[in-house]
Amino acid sequence: MQYHNKPYDQLNIGDTAELKRLCTEDDFYAFAANSGNHNPLHLAHEDGDGDDQPEAVAPSLFVGALISAVLGNILPGAGTLYKSQQFDFVGRAMAGDELLARVVVTEKRANREVVLNTTVTRCRDDAVIVSGKAVVIAPDRALSFREIEVPGLIVQRHRHFDALLEKSRPLDPIPTAVVAPEDPNSLGGAILAARETIIEPILVGRPDLIGQAAQELGEKLDGFEIVAAEEHSEAARIAVDLVVEGRAGALMKGHLHTDDLLRAALRKDQGLRAGRRFTHVFVMDVPGQPHPLLVTDAAINIEPDLQTKIDITQNAIDLAISIGMETPKVGVLSAVETVNPAIRSSIDAALLSKMAERGQIKGGLVDGPLAMDNAVSMAAARIKGIVSPVAGQADILVVPNLDAGNMLAKQLTYIANAEAAGVVLGAKVPIILNSRADDDKARLASCAVAALHAARIAGGRS
Repeated sequence: MQYHNKPYDQLNIGDTAELKRLCTEDDFYAFAANSGNHNPLHLAHEDGDGDDQPEAVAPSLFVGALISAVLGNILPGAGTLYKSQQFDFVGRAMAGDELLARVVVTEKRANREVVLNTTVTRCRDDAVIVSGKAVVIAPDRALSFREIEVPGLIVQRHRHFDALLEKSRPLDPIPTAVVAPEDPNSLGGAILAARETIIEPILVGRPDLIGQAAQELGEKLDGFEIVAAEEHSEAARIAVDLVVEGRAGALMKGHLHTDDLLRAALRKDQGLRAGRRFTHVFVMDVPGQPHPLLVTDAAINIEPDLQTKIDITQNAIDLAISIGMETPKVGVLSAVETVNPAIRSSIDAALLSKMAERGQIKGGLVDGPLAMDNAVSMAAARIKGIVSPVAGQADILVVPNLDAGNMLAKQLTYIANAEAAGVVLGAKVPIILNSRADDDKARLASCAVAALHAARIAGGRS
């Protein structure tokens, strides 16, 4: 967009300009960080006035500052300096409100001083939020400029996980066999999820180590069922038995190797096989992204063949639907976005795309091969000339192999400040798979994802 200012000698009484702005929760967090005003009344999910309801009321000076955008960008525009601004805050805006900031020239004074009436109104009902008067020094020469690109700001919060937790809370807590919760991290995650009424833990492992972990956390285990098992392999076997017997509706990995847990779940006699391969999905909350991003498979299948990738893709689609994505968009990744016979992942991607088109993979839109950039960036997809309902807006990223998936997930976690929930699918029940480095938010989110998926599976069977 090209902006042109209006210098003092071109201004006329009655000249007017306006800009619209949608208020978001992230705007208010950014304002709090920049201004130092951490009043909880303005922050989503905080109860700032003690009425047991979160508010997210727009900070008044944030609303007032919208006027400065009109003055600085349009009228008078580039080169304008404030002398004074009077505000009357006569209404309130909330996150989600679209606001209209408007200025009108009412007086021209000596020394390039200009007086303007200023208002901000709420678009949906024309209610006045702020009224006032500005006195500015107008520019003395005509200037024009393209819209200036300022550094992007990303609010480091995990709103997608917050939404998943809210969605899971109305569900009945899912009985969950927690295998070897013998350290503070794994036990703490189970206790926290129980406190949030997402799961009902059954703790399987050495009682002395579980008790010691609880002591380190300062927690009591009153009310928690503990099933004794001396070895990790025994704990995994007992936990799987609890699922087979119908006493547990999910498994949760504690302080043991993933192989020990999956070996018990995959046993031929009284195991948890359900017709598909076991596959792992990271549900990632990447700050600044408009939706959760699913990455699969980054933990179980090392060099998946086409048949395994079919299960990887279908499992991920099913999980995405469970967490609220109506028609998930699946980008099947390769190093390139064209089929190259020398690159096996590009061939597999093209076949998966065609299989989805023919109904062999159901519930989502599948496209590939896509390189990482044109899977998640509309701009990159346009530059490459890719026309696709998936390109640039993928919800699910199917990676070529475990190496690529593991690196992608860890890059998002440690460079993009993402949180990652981990779940294994393809079994009769979800298996909650957390890393030892995961924090409480990731552990809670993993439980919430598993609970939502288990609820949808149970609903489909009834």
